[in-house]
Amino acid sequence: MSAAVDRYLALQKELVLPGRGLSWIDALRNEGAHHFKDVGFPTMRDEDWRHTNVRPIQKREFTLGNSAQDELDNDSLSKSALTGLDAYRVVFVDGRYCKALSSLDGLPGGVTVESLAAAVAADTDEVRETLGSIAPKHRSGFIALNTAFVDDGLYLHVDDDCVVDKPIELVFFSTDTAEQLIQPRNLFIFGNRSSVQIIEHYVCGQGSVYFTNAVSELLVQDSAVLQHTKLQEEGDKAFHVGGVFMHLQAGAQVVSNNIALGSLIGRTDLQVALKAEGASCDLNGVYFANGRQHIDNFTQVDHEKPACKSNEYYKGVLNDRARAVFRGRVVVHQDAQHTDAQQQNKNLLLSADAEVDTKPQLEIYADDVKCSHGATVGQLDEAAIFYLRSRAINEATARSLLTYAFAADLISRFSIPAIRSRVESVLSSKLFGGSQMEQLV
Repeated sequence: MSAAVDRYLALQKELVLPGRGLSWIDALRNEGAHHFKDVGFPTMRDEDWRHTNVRPIQKREFTLGNSAQDELDNDSLSKSALTGLDAYRVVFVDGRYCKALSSLDGLPGGVTVESLAAAVAADTDEVRETLGSIAPKHRSGFIALNTAFVDDGLYLHVDDDCVVDKPIELVFFSTDTAEQLIQPRNLFIFGNRSSVQIIEHYVCGQGSVYFTNAVSELLVQDSAVLQHTKLQEEGDKAFHVGGVFMHLQAGAQVVSNNIALGSLIGRTDLQVALKAEGASCDLNGVYFANGRQHIDNFTQVDHEKPACKSNEYYKGVLNDRARAVFRGRVVVHQDAQHTDAQQQNKNLLLSADAEVDTKPQLEIYADDVKCSHGATVGQLDEAAIFYLRSRAINEATARSLLTYAFAADLISRFSIPAIRSRVESVLSSKLFGGSQMEQLV
């Protein structure tokens, strides 16, 4: 066991966390601590992490500091706000719920929104039975670390037949407190035939070194319709490890948008389990990286029952010495006949020094299925550039046009205009300095 693991375990014993003394939450945290003690931080010898080195995270002595939310105001948040977004807003500052900065006026009566800390302390049957039951306890040391420190985050419950009229945006704002460990834990429960759009938005102040280790668990019940967007815009010195884990019941329909734009090292684990017949999911992912950014996406879709559908489409654009990793795993279980599972990953390298490791993967244990997967890695077509230049378009603009064309079909899948606008803006500024492409989008 490493010194870093010892230090976090010692810290966990010292803290008085919400609900302490309740047997079930104490047992959940202790299970996380024991597993973290056993496995520690993942290494590049672990197959699921073989292309991502987390030693820069492990060697820093991150601390759980006090939130600076009393010093934060709406002006600080407005700098990172999604332009033109009409949404209910729930704000967390350094991982802790901030009611004063949240805006929930007009929220339908069938929606319960409160801090996870309050939900744990209330000790309801629903929270007791669901929290920790969806995120796989032994997936990685990072999930175990988050579980050992279950503290605050969002608890959201949407009643049966409730239709939420506009998106619910969760803003996880990190202040400029350096060397801070922020560990949100979110629990979402969507009732039968409910309909809602959720945005998890991770942003920062001036870009100090900090570490976000977030876990979200989502239970999507019969015939519920959910659009879940994770927008990661951490600071350029920050580290972000996130896990989004979903269970879909009969007839549930989920659209997952996973957008990775920020952080020095960013990793998202997305796991969807189709638990009953007729469930379906569309997984859209986009990642842009420049400088020495490292963006890692690990996805897994488990087709556990018959007649379920999944469609996964991820695209990445990399410049400079950036590196990306995509590993997508689709498992069709033995009883999952009539499965329809499609998966694609496409990557565009704008620099000879950029690199991507991609591995789409199918595991099929049923014999009546329709499945496909594929991956591409390439650079801009010089013939296409020459064609545009022959039409009096300069080279920089030609490259911008072709890059935008590559990303546009995926960006168009984001149904919320404010999300599309932010992604286009970041594509412009990160990869082209905000010059040529701003005229195109």
